[in-house]
Amino acid sequence: MKINWGTGIVIAIVLFMSFILYFVIKAQTNPEFDNELVTNEYYKEEAFVEQDIEKQKRANSLEEKLKITKTTEGIEVVFPSNFLSENITGKVSFYRPSSQKLDFEMPISLSNSHLLIPKKSLVSGLWDITVDWAYNNETYLNKETIYF
Repeated sequence: MKINWGTGIVIAIVLFMSFILYFVIKAQTNPEFDNELVTNEYYKEEAFVEQDIEKQKRANSLEEKLKITKTTEGIEVVFPSNFLSENITGKVSFYRPSSQKLDFEMPISLSNSHLLIPKKSLVSGLWDITVDWAYNNETYLNKETIYF
């Protein structure tokens, strides 16, 4: 049986499509390639977007703004010095885009205006840091992306 060039092209296209489809199915079914969402309750969190925008506006309108910096000891969160540190409450969330298993939160507990997240708590790489905090019944939200 002799195969002409038209049949050869069709066979080549079918083989190529099968090859690509095999890898797509393999990547979707293999638990090693975890296809995780940003958050498990995306739609529930979507309802709070407007509140978060208002918190960010309040945080940006402060005279002295919250600072998130990378230091040799870890990541330091510096709250405005004109606020009493005992009255600051909230949480700091660490989101790792590459792995949901590394995400964590820590409550804000201050004795001075600085909060240090130790280096041992963090794996090297990109971190999205969200500081959701309150002072005297006013809520604020700061977001920063740091490569540590």
